[in-house]
Amino acid sequence: MKILDGKSTAETIKKLIKTEVENLIKEGKKIPHLGIILVGNDGASHTYVNNKIKDCEEVGFKYTFIKLEATVTQEQLINEINSLNYNNDIDGFIVQLPLPKHINEQKIIETIDPSKDVDGFHPVNVGRMVIGLPSYVSATPAGIIELLKFYKIKLQGKHVVVIGRSNIVGRPLSILLSQKGEYGDATVTLCHSKTKDIANLTRQADIVVAAIGSPEFVTADMIKEGAIVVDVGTTRVKSENSKSGYKLVGDVKFDEVAPKCEYITPVPGGVGPMTRVSLLINTLKAAKKLVY
Repeated sequence: MKILDGKSTAETIKKLIKTEVENLIKEGKKIPHLGIILVGNDGASHTYVNNKIKDCEEVGFKYTFIKLEATVTQEQLINEINSLNYNNDIDGFIVQLPLPKHINEQKIIETIDPSKDVDGFHPVNVGRMVIGLPSYVSATPAGIIELLKFYKIKLQGKHVVVIGRSNIVGRPLSILLSQKGEYGDATVTLCHSKTKDIANLTRQADIVVAAIGSPEFVTADMIKEGAIVVDVGTTRVKSENSKSGYKLVGDVKFDEVAPKCEYITPVPGGVGPMTRVSLLINTLKAAKKLVY
């Protein structure tokens, strides 16, 4: 069993990005500039945004952070988004999700200029990705593909079972895996809450991606010997063994599944860091005008 170490892989990629930024500065070219809008006081969202700011500082990106109260109106938020849409110095930006219930998330996503949508959530980017045009791919699926590339795990002809059909992870990942190319050409089965006998399908899989948001859903009896398992889940559960009283648990029961695997991602330290570094990659692409 080998660990797919997302943390060390992301650090390697960040060093490459930092070097590229340094070269851009030497050549007198524009420094990549990421905008971040955070609404409200959700603890997890604050942590994510702080990590993204730290990443920008590490690689030498500029960033603009806009913090809005949870009581902000949808119209006010749209005005902030439009200010970034028309700000020529900002290459790409994100609106951290989730948003307060009185705000329509889909409306907000569609307000973002697709050419600055470095989260890859806008329908235009999703559509371009589906038909194989240059696009910003949402960070978690893109990060998973980058991690598999880093470890030179070929996908051609492999049977991949993806558990979870969210618009952010499961659906886009299933499309990326099935597209033509060295890190595509897989046969993909997409499972969800209405799928019958998921375990029967996962036991047939060469690669299982668990993105269902259910702690330790995938158990050893669901995985065949020598499979590759990618765990996207991150759920905080109570723990008497940690100072905070909580620990992060994935969708895979790691201790019993890992011995059966050829490769497996840990939680934390697997997919999470790759998601963050993918946002940096998208922002660099935006600054260099590689997509639009």
